This record gives sequence, structure tokens and C-alpha cells, in this order.
Amino acid sequence: MPALANRLSAMFGLAGLQRELLSTGLILLVALLVSLVVLTIGGIMSYVERRVAGRVQSRVGPNRVGPLGLLQWVADGVKLITKEDLVPRDADRPLFLLAPYLVVIGVFAAFASIPFGALLIAADLNVGVVYLLAITSLTAVGILMAGWGSNNKWAMLGGVRSAAQIVAYEVPSTMALLSIVLLAGSLSLQTIIGQQGGWPWQWYIFHNPFSFVAFFLYFTAAIAEGNRTPFDLPEAESELVAGYNTEYSGMRFAGFFLGEFSNVFLMSAIATCLFFGGWQLPGVSVAAQSASIGLQALGLVVYVAKVCCGCFLVIWLRWTLPRLRVDQLTSLCYRYLLPLAFVCLLGNGAYLYLVTAGSTLDLAVHGVVTALAGAAGAFFVWRVFYHIRHTHDRISIDLARGERSVFDAGVQKRGYGALRKAGLAAAVAAAAAAKESP
Repeated sequence: MPALANRLSAMFGLAGLQRELLSTGLILLVALLVSLVVLTIGGIMSYVERRVAGRVQSRVGPNRVGPLGLLQWVADGVKLITKEDLVPRDADRPLFLLAPYLVVIGVFAAFASIPFGALLIAADLNVGVVYLLAITSLTAVGILMAGWGSNNKWAMLGGVRSAAQIVAYEVPSTMALLSIVLLAGSLSLQTIIGQQGGWPWQWYIFHNPFSFVAFFLYFTAAIAEGNRTPFDLPEAESELVAGYNTEYSGMRFAGFFLGEFSNVFLMSAIATCLFFGGWQLPGVSVAAQSASIGLQALGLVVYVAKVCCGCFLVIWLRWTLPRLRVDQLTSLCYRYLLPLAFVCLLGNGAYLYLVTAGSTLDLAVHGVVTALAGAAGAFFVWRVFYHIRHTHDRISIDLARGERSVFDAGVQKRGYGALRKAGLAAAVAAAAAAKESP
């Protein structure tokens, strides 16, 4: 941004106050563009979340507003904007009003340092990883303020749970990211992506066994920091009636969920940058990709595709796994994830010291880890389709309004309610008839 401001100032002969005003205007413009992108991402993620949840629960999901229901998130936004913004009488008003903004800022500001391409980045910071770790911590502060400021014991419990949860899981998350920083020798996200390549065996997730485990440590900790199931204790509806956001309404209520849905994309984007090669294209150098607009656009497509796979995995886990208890959550962090994170960090350091980069042994390790991970992934896909076949389920790509057919009770594997009673009555009648027959 300063370089662009200097170039425009030299072009138009600006100096002093005019140059400062131009620089400020450019910063505000970029902030506005980033906010619009994140708002769109958060809205679309809310739509995708509900569609995936519908498929998992054998229903269609939102499909009425717009083609395939794609405008449902816009309708929800309009509805929440027009709702009354209520503040409880006994709430701590300043804290109550400020809390949603901190949650939104903590997520929105992080997108400024996310590289979507070789040149598609708002702020290429040389301490990008540290900036991400610091700015995303604001969400914990916002949730704790919302719980305290609401003057509601259930909201307060949710806020305290969030503080304990994020403070705990930030440690293994940071240690896992430091493993990649150690391998790359830089805190800049663009440099870390540039140190990788476009082929899978060039990604840091397959660099060595320790970096492979570090990815799963980061991903688990990131889900916990984002309050996603099975770690959604701060907003556990079955226990806290919604937790820290119970007393909120209107757009302040939407701010919390906008931050949560945007954070799903953010955690997947960070994982893509550090572990999956980011926007790198197979067989294309960074210099060649930076010099071509077409290759940069293709890199953007590749990057978004990788991030979308991560988002789908996060949503899939939410609608598959049950919620943990508080003691299970802290035990998982301090007894398992944290020691493993230290082992991964020390292991990566030892690998760098003992194995020469680019040597035959180094390339062999990359290939073996990639092959084993590919085999594990293939086994997972086979297992998913195995369960689909043996439960007599089927894969449907109908994205419109769902299939319309007459209900057939015979296809039900288990009887519920009236169907179960009718089956029992028929079984009793058949037994009585069999007993009366000679």
C-alpha cells in the first residue's frame, strides 16, 4: 500500500497533506473491499452449512429464495437488519454493544494478510503468522465481553468457557504453526507459500511425518478456537440456551455468526497457505505465475478450491461428531495435543538439522509420506462408500427442490410411532392366527 501511494503521488505530483490523504483513502478503500469480500464469504458459508446439514440429516435445506436457494443468506441479512436491536435493562451497556464488533474485527482484519494469489493480498506482512495469531485472539475477548455484559448467568458461562477454551487451544495451534515457520524460515505467508510447490509432495504437510501430524494438530485446535462442534461449548444450545449470544438480537446477533462462518473459511485458508501450497500451480514457478494475469487467476481458482475442501471437512465434522464435555475438552488439549505439538516442533527441528534439504533422503521422505497419506485418504474414501452401500443409502446431487414421490413405509428400516405400532399389531394378529390354525 505505501508503494502504491508513493507511485500515485509521484504520478500526480502530490506531496505533504495531499499525499497523506491519498494514502488514507487507499487504506480505507482496501478495508472496504476486504470487508465486502468477507461479508460475501460469511453469507455463502452460512448457506453451504445449511445445505450440507440438510444432506447429512436427509433433508433438502434452504432452496426457495433465489436459484437453488442461493439468495437465502441475503434474505436472512435483510431480516436481521430490520429486526429491533434490544439491550437488556441490567446489562453492562458499553460492553454489551462493543462485543460483536470485536468478534467481527478479529476475523475480518485477519483476511487482510491472507494471500489469495501471487499478488492478490491486501497486506503482505513479514510477520504474517504472528499477526494472524494475535488478531484472531480478539474473538475470545469479544465473546467474553458478550457473556459478562449480558448480565445473564448462561451467557456468562458461555463466555468463560470460550476464554478457557481459546486460551488452552491457542498453545498447540501456535506450536503447530511454528513447525511450518521453522521449515520455511520465515513468518511471511507469501514466503511460506513460495517455499513450497504445486505438486503434493512439495507441500509442507508431506514434508516429513512431524509436519504431517502438525497439520492435524493445527486443524483440531483451529476448530476448537472457532467454537465449532465438537468444541461448541460456548454456545451449547442444549445447556446454555445459546450461550454468550442469548441476549442479542438483530445485527449484533448476526455479527457473532458472521464471524463464526467467516472463521471457517479463514482457518481453512491458513491451513492451505501453510500446509497445502497455497496458490502454487504444479510445474509453474513463482516468478512465472506472478508475471501472468492468467496464471494468477488460475492460482486463485486452485487456492479457493483447496480452501473449499477444508470448509466442507469442517462442516462435515460438525454434523457428524457429538459435543465434548468441558473436562474432555481441556483434557484433550493439555494431555494429548500440547505434548504432541512439542514433539512435532522438536521433530521438525531435528529433521532440518539431520537431513539436507533437496537430498535424495529428503526427496524419499517426501515421497513416502505423500504415498502413505494418499493410501490413507483412499482407504477413508473407500470406507465412506462402503457405509453408503451397506446402509442402502445413495448419493443424490439434486440441488433443486428435492425429489417428489409418494411416501413408502416399506423402505423404512426401523418403524417409528404409528408405523411401529401397526407393525406390532400385525405381528400379534399373525401370531394369534397361527395359534388358532390347526
